Amino acid sequence: MSRPYDQPIVDIVNYVYHHTLNEDDESIWKCARTALLDAMGCAIETAATSAECRKLLGPVVEGTVVPDGFKVPGTELQVDPVKGAFDLGVLIRYLDHNDALGGAEWGHPSDNIGAILPVMDWLSRAKFSGRLVHDGPPLTIQTLLIALVKAYEIQGCYQMRNAFNTYGIDHVVLVKLASAAVVSWLLGMTEEQAKATISHVWMDGHPNRVYRSGKNTIPRKGWAAGDAARRAVQLALLVQDDQPGSAGALSAKPWGFLERTFGEAGFVLPRPFGSWTVQNVLFKSMPVEGHAISAVETAVLQARQFRQRGLYDPLKQTQRINLRTTAAAFLIVNKHGPLHNAADRDHCIQYVVALAFLKGSPPEAADYLDKSPWANSEELEALRERIMVQSDPRLTEDYLDLEKKSIGAGMTVYLTDGSSLPEILIEYPVGHARNAKTLAAVQDKFFQNMGLMFSATEIGRILGAVQNPDTLISDFIDLFIRPSAKARL
Repeated sequence: MSRPYDQPIVDIVNYVYHHTLNEDDESIWKCARTALLDAMGCAIETAATSAECRKLLGPVVEGTVVPDGFKVPGTELQVDPVKGAFDLGVLIRYLDHNDALGGAEWGHPSDNIGAILPVMDWLSRAKFSGRLVHDGPPLTIQTLLIALVKAYEIQGCYQMRNAFNTYGIDHVVLVKLASAAVVSWLLGMTEEQAKATISHVWMDGHPNRVYRSGKNTIPRKGWAAGDAARRAVQLALLVQDDQPGSAGALSAKPWGFLERTFGEAGFVLPRPFGSWTVQNVLFKSMPVEGHAISAVETAVLQARQFRQRGLYDPLKQTQRINLRTTAAAFLIVNKHGPLHNAADRDHCIQYVVALAFLKGSPPEAADYLDKSPWANSEELEALRERIMVQSDPRLTEDYLDLEKKSIGAGMTVYLTDGSSLPEILIEYPVGHARNAKTLAAVQDKFFQNMGLMFSATEIGRILGAVQNPDTLISDFIDLFIRPSAKARL
């Protein structure tokens, strides 16, 4: 008799294959549709505005034709599902504008859509062309939403109490984990094959998060999730072609993942898998690293107060800015010294706060580019050096509290005349599930992003397709294709 797989692997497969989501709970499906549309809007925004990102897209060998391949949204490209997972994952993630979730580990659950959609689109096209027989779930919007909710939940539950960053591992390991599980189900693989696929996830080497940290921050942070989605699809396809798994990938001594990394205590999950994550994710109203969003909102409000006092020269009239925030923000985006590229700038809380204070509005993706006037602004640099960031114990405690999940930041501006602007504290920024303005802001963001390439009529068709649970995925993806997109850049 073969050895049983490690329990964490079994638990994930049991959830994906056997947990039934409440079909009558409209709040789940409304959140899932919102998450899907937000992610697709982010992909279109990237395709329309980032020439740098577009260089990463397309077949590995230029000119390769892939019959029944995945059609990459916002482009004229059609690629295999493995490269498709990379391409869509990169489009969703590159501008740091897609949804996020905090915990002991930070992450972006919509990264998993990068794996889910290309596989479903490829299966749908190949099934109708007769190139393959599909024995998995129906390739419809309803199945997509189920896969989305479950991938979000796996990643979210693992993020809450397991700090992979403590071991230098980037959070995209959880994209690989969640995507591998749901892709196995979508492919129609057996539960044993799904377990084998997940075991390969834990046997993989995992990205070192150095490319997200300090002076080493580089654009790889924008394609790391796409890389994880790509690997998840590749592992599932390898197992589908009869590659066996390793039942003790986590627990084996001395080489299992827990023995070598986490220790025998293993993972801590705060709750059974359900549908919590998709209903509590943070939607970004601005392209700012999630831990800095509240700080940016406070900076915009403080800039307004500054001008209402009749003050118009932030550099001459501001002595210093005190910013208290969470320990996670202090660790991840607190930076001093030169910033070397766009990826470095959008991961610096002092940069985004100084920028927002000077502009009087949140940053835009273009504000991080080398050619942006802000990137070379002496005024911004001088103000950035006057921003003092502190880790606040209470804000950190509330950030980790699953009943609150706040992302707090408080800002006090001290003026050169000896007076100060009273602290503004924001704990639930726009985009947070507890903020009443979130839904409207996410809708506005979607229309703005989609409007970069699509007419109101075309956007209406996309919205209608998402509302119809029986919409075929290939038909849905066809709504996002733009053959002439390359000429727009």
